[in-house]
Amino acid sequence: MYEFDSFFTLTQWERVGLVALSCVMAAACLCGLWLVARGRVWAVRVVVAVLVFWAFVWMSPQAYYAYYRVIFEDLPPRWVIPQAPSVAELWGHLSFTGRSTLSSHGKGVLGWCLLAVGLLAPHLRMGRGRR
Repeated sequence: MYEFDSFFTLTQWERVGLVALSCVMAAACLCGLWLVARGRVWAVRVVVAVLVFWAFVWMSPQAYYAYYRVIFEDLPPRWVIPQAPSVAELWGHLSFTGRSTLSSHGKGVLGWCLLAVGLLAPHLRMGRGRR
């Protein structure tokens, strides 16, 4: 399914860096959502989760392009953030019916994790919290 994905054109260490960047950005989204969602009613938490997912899908290409500029020295500095994603595009990621790429499917997994955190935030404990 992924044999022609551009991820596999990178060297092993470039892949490690890309996965690390993706993990850091996903963790930042999840932790940020958890901090914002605490104490809110479930509907607000879900809306915030969708907004965080929408913002990630919209703005993450710039962070990835910055990483590619580090590993490919001939890339010029430029703005690569596309038009804001549509509901159909977000649903394509969440339903895994969009493009068959690691990137798209990774966004789908992140989207479902964000929704889970949004729904379960009152029941999750991070570090020392109220008991």
